[in-house]
This record gives sequence, C-alpha cells and structure tokens, in this order.
Amino acid sequence: MIEVPDRSIRICADRGGTFCDIHASYPDPDNPNERKDIIVKLLSQDTANYGDAPTEGIRRVLEIATGQTIPRGSVLDTSKIDYIRLSTTVATNALLERKGHRHALLITKGFKDLLLIGNQSRPRIFDLNIRRPSPLYSEVVEVDERVTLVGYTSDPKSEENAIQWNDDGSSIIRGYRGPGWDGEGNAEGPGDIVRGISGEAVRILKRPDLDLVRQDLQRLYDSGYRSLAIVFVHSYTFPEHEIQIGKLAREVGFTQVSESSQLLPMIKMVPRGVSSTADAYLTPVLREYLDGFFYGFDAKLKDGRIKSPRVEFMGSDGGLLDLNNFSGLKSILSGPAGGVVGYALTSWDADRKYPIIGLDVGGTSTDVSRFDGRYEVVYETTTAGVTIQSPQLDINTVAAGGGSCLTFRNGLFLAGPESAGAQPGPACYRKGGPLAVTDANLLLGRLIPDYFPKIFGKSEKELLDSEASRVAFEKVAKEINESHEMNLGLDDIVYGFIKVANETMCRPIRALTEARGYSTGKHVLASFGGAGGQHACEIASLLGIKTILVHRYSSILSAYGLALADRAYELQEPSSTFYSAQTRQQLIVRLDKLTSDVKTELKRQGFEGDRVRVERMLNMRFDGTDTALMVLPNESDGDGTEDFEAAFRRVYKAEFGFLLDTKSIIVDDVKVRGIGKTFDHLGESVYSEVDRLEKRPVARGRADSTYSVYFDKVGRVTDTPVFLLDNLGVGDEITGPAMIIDNTQTIVIVPGARAVLTSKHLYITLGE
Repeated sequence: MIEVPDRSIRICADRGGTFCDIHASYPDPDNPNERKDIIVKLLSQDTANYGDAPTEGIRRVLEIATGQTIPRGSVLDTSKIDYIRLSTTVATNALLERKGHRHALLITKGFKDLLLIGNQSRPRIFDLNIRRPSPLYSEVVEVDERVTLVGYTSDPKSEENAIQWNDDGSSIIRGYRGPGWDGEGNAEGPGDIVRGISGEAVRILKRPDLDLVRQDLQRLYDSGYRSLAIVFVHSYTFPEHEIQIGKLAREVGFTQVSESSQLLPMIKMVPRGVSSTADAYLTPVLREYLDGFFYGFDAKLKDGRIKSPRVEFMGSDGGLLDLNNFSGLKSILSGPAGGVVGYALTSWDADRKYPIIGLDVGGTSTDVSRFDGRYEVVYETTTAGVTIQSPQLDINTVAAGGGSCLTFRNGLFLAGPESAGAQPGPACYRKGGPLAVTDANLLLGRLIPDYFPKIFGKSEKELLDSEASRVAFEKVAKEINESHEMNLGLDDIVYGFIKVANETMCRPIRALTEARGYSTGKHVLASFGGAGGQHACEIASLLGIKTILVHRYSSILSAYGLALADRAYELQEPSSTFYSAQTRQQLIVRLDKLTSDVKTELKRQGFEGDRVRVERMLNMRFDGTDTALMVLPNESDGDGTEDFEAAFRRVYKAEFGFLLDTKSIIVDDVKVRGIGKTFDHLGESVYSEVDRLEKRPVARGRADSTYSVYFDKVGRVTDTPVFLLDNLGVGDEITGPAMIIDNTQTIVIVPGARAVLTSKHLYITLGE
C-alpha cells in the first residue's frame, strides 16, 4: 500500500463519444515536490462491465495511486482527492439525439408561435422536401402580461425626446416628448413607467395575474411536467415578471425553471427564447447524469465545503464552473472545450505569436478551432437545428473521426457522417461493427494491434481484429471494382477512403482560416485526439502547413486541458446607449461595478489577488445594423486606456472589410469576465526549446520493430521503423517514414518529415 496524503490526487475526466480519458496526478512518494501522472483510457459505454465510465476510470486511478484493490460498484472514498474536473458530452448528445427532458414554455400572450416561426432563415433553400426541426418544448402556455419600450429606436432625435431620469433612475424629471406622445402623460399612453436594466424606459401595460398563472402551473405540474422555460417580451431589460413567475413555479414544485432573463439577458427574443427552452430541455438530463455520478462517491464530494474535494466542470467557453453555475446551456461544448484549452496553453508562445489550428480527431467527429493569443468565442451558434445564444468557443465540427463509417454509395467513397461509436465500434473491435476509418488505418499499417490497448471483445482483453477489417474491405473492394470495371488494389481502395476522410477534416480548417482572411500556411497545426497522429502529417500537407505539434498527452489532451484550465465567472447586463465621450464614463462605471461583483464571486471560489485576471467588454454595433461584436480593447487601440470605439472599429474592419463612418455606435451589452488562474506559468515554450536543443538523429537500430505501412505516392514501405516514445530522449530526431507509439497513440511520420522530441511535444516539420 502506498501512503498518499489527503487531498492530493487531482483527477480530470473527459467523457467523449467513444472513449473516456482520465488524466490524474499525485505527489511522487520518492520526491514529494514532484507529481506523478496516471493515464487511464476506457470505453465511454461498456454496460456489461460498468455503469458510468468516469466513475470507473476514477476507481482505477485510486487503485493505482493507493495500491489498494477497490471492488467495482463500491462507493469511492474521496478523502485522498483534491479535485475532480469533468467534461461531458451528455447534454450535447441529448440535443443531437433529441433525448432531452419534456418541458413547457411560458410566453407572453400573443407570441405563442414565435419560436416556431423563428427568424425566417432558410439554410437549405433549394431542398424540395424541407424538414424543419421540431421545437424542443412540448406545450405552450400564454401568460397575459405585457411591457413595451417608450419611444422608437429609429427616431433620429431619440436622445433628445427620451424620458429624462434623476441620477439614480428612480423618478422621472421630464417625460417622453417624441412621436406618439399622448400629450398629457410621460409616454405614449397609460401604464407605470420604470427604468430598465439597459437604461431604457419601460412602460408596463399589463402585470400578470399570479392566481391565474398558478392555476396554469398546477395543471402543467399535474400533467407530469417538472421543467419550464419562461420567455417574456423585453425581459432582458425588465426581468421582474419572469422572476415572479419563476418563484411561483418553484413553489408549485417545478425542479427546473429556466428564466430567459437570468440565463443571458440579451436583446433578440427568438434566440433568447430558444436558449431558454434548450436549457429547460437539457439541464434535467445533465442533473440526472451528475446525480448518478455523485452516487458512486461518498457524501463529501457534493457538500461544497472548503475542506472537501472540489468538483468542477468545463463550460462551453473554455472556463471551469462549479456545480452551482453549471447548466445544460453552458455544457453543450463541454467535451471539445477541454481540448482547445489543452492545445492553446501548451502550444502558444507569447513572444513569437504563431497562430495555432487545433485538430482534434476523436472517435466520432473531428473538432477544429483556432487560437491567436485568446480564445475565439461566438455568442450565437446552431447545434442540431437549434440556434442558441450563449458564449461558446468557436469550434467547427465535422462528422469524420476514427469511428466514422466507410461506405461506397452511388459511385462515391464516403467517410461518415454515421459513426460506429463505442458500441459496437469499428469492425476490428470484435463486436460485429461496420467498416470505419480505424479499420482503414489498421489495414494500411498505421495501427499495430500488438501495441494497441487490449480492451476488445467480450473479455475486454483481446487485440484488434485485423482479419475482420480485411474481410469487410475485400467485400467493398469487389463492389467498387465491379461497378467501375477497374482493378484497383486493396491498398489503393483503403487509402482512397483515408483521402476522403482527410479532405473532410480539412474543410472546417479552411472555413476558420481562408474564409476569414487568414493564410492557412502561416499557422501551426496542433494535432490531438486518439486518431489525430495518424492523419496530422497528411492534413498539414494538404493545407500547406509546415509545422505540427503533437503533445505527449495528445490522445487525452481534452482531459489534460482540464488540469490546465482556469476557473471562469462572468456577468453581463444589457445596455441601450449610444457610445460617445459623454456616455463612456457611465459605461466605465457599470463595468467597474460588474468587475467588483465578479471578483467577489471568484474570491468566494478561492481566487484573489494576482490569481485573478479580468476582461471588460462591450457588445457594440453601428446604428441601423443588426450585427453586434463583443469588443475587448487592447493597449494599441486609440489612447490605450480602454478605448472601446477604436477597438470596435479595428474588429469591425477585420471582420467585414469596411466601416460605416457616418453611423453612430450603439452599445447593446456590458460584460465582465473574471478568470481565476490555475497556473501562474507553464514553463518554456516548445519553439524556444527546439531552438536551443542539440538534435541527435536516431539510428534505425533503436526501433522497437519494423512494420509494413502504406504511404501516399510511395506505396508500401515494408520495413517502416516503429519507435516507442518512452524509449526516446529529449533532442532525438527521427526522419520519416516512421511510426512513433506510446500507450495511447500512434503517430505516423510521412516520408521527408522530421520529428524532434522535446520535453512535452513531438515537433514535426514537413519537407518541401
């Protein structure tokens, strides 16, 4: 038995579509100042052997770290655990498969069909048989309440005609004097007038009858509903009615109430409403999963006390959230976000500033993102036909991964979008699955069964089945040769499928770079994910990229990224202000207040002083346009002291290529994001290390074995050397063709490429 100190084991678990990856670390018993790493990889679903993959992975980590045998199914003691960080695709899969929670929508009377009508976008205008995704909610209840804004946003004299308030906004000095004024009151008609959060004057036309609403809520509750979404007109600036009815719903017994004004108080009722229904649809599913997860551990894990182990979750925007702040809406990109954090923090050099493309080739899909000093965040995304308004990392996903099914249809080689998943998995997994990209890599020699984890078959102890892949491919090859009256060899056909998969993976990279005015070839490719190493060199070659980084933990980088990630907390308020020298100071005051609130919350979570970094942003647009951009000024903008106007013009010009100089600028939102740093410094960058390293060519004699591997334009290289990563030293240089393998990944080095081993990366450069 190994003596491990209490609160010392740090565990990060990434539950993907096919594999669940665990990265853990604990103090080295021989050198307490150093930490030892533990890597565990297991199938995300294996119902015959365990119920929940992260729990099973954590059980295995505790067994390795403590040297004790812990039976499967026993409640795990958390006294040795410092924290568990979790990223999960549970909510994403529920949305993709439409397996969320049944819920009802409460909406302002007269707007019953608003979310069904949507925003009139027609993404597939030439389809003859358009199948619109059905709404997420099951029932709609209209609430007889209504507020409106005083005045007209398109009034050229809107500031002059607007209601004038006293300093604290509690009383009116002078009423509205613009078009539509009734000539006697303070607005266009009767009704109480209050100042909204955004500064706009709100006229209350009708308050909700809470007794009637209670009857409707009771009827829904009696019908079996336990989840609600509440969406009222103008609630982004006047949330009072939503809050009243949310409180009432909780009194009736609803366990999930998603009020649009509390989730993200932004203008635009349709995306705000759809986001609320998505939250009501997904959060109960997420909570059920987390309840099951916590059930496998002792009570200390969930009590939230300072001396108890922490549980943290990866949010869609790349920041860690505690249990109280984690919801279905914030978890949609929880899985891929960990990988983005992992490659960004391990590949970025603040001095050289090489932009990086992240290529995460997983079992089910490939996720692509870009990092150029800060995370690229989008505020409106469409997932499975559902347009969601919530900050998310800008990740492009394409259905091509190691488990993507390979088919020949209508004379075309196809890779994806269907996936073999973990159950049954590709044909070689010994569970009767379909042909997949993994089978193609296996037959081309890019996966070697003897080096691959022995986790297949009913016993979970068998090798990959090359013969099953060969039999399946020979059947497809026969069909292809008969239909084309050709005689292609098996290798040519198998590699043909790989080329299709590679091109599919290149598509989203071009969308993130060339389509936005960035030269793809000037980027560095950071490859990770279980299948990334098999495709990285060829994808880089297709894109004109010369440098590839493969992290030592690249096959589990989403889990490793969780260990590096920072705690994030943000607050946002709506605004409706023209940006000018006069209003700038008011906006700074609002930013200061939000900054104070954010720092207070992060202090509660254990982060203060130098460990807290704050980003202050305004969501800005030109008057008369519909596209707002979230702007974070830097020191080079204007006068260098938070010059938001100069920053907005810089960002707008980069995004659209022109400026509307005659238009005024409107601020739609005020936002502060606080970041609690996990690490102060991550050490020397990989580029600096490569420059100073003395490189030593590795002789073929040091190869662990040789294997027959197929390469483009070269064909089969029957004696391709296979090197074990653990047997190589820092500074060793390998020239392709070669393969480098460790316990969790296989990296293919194509002919002409050179790979240098650094302390944390494999640094690959492609030949001309």
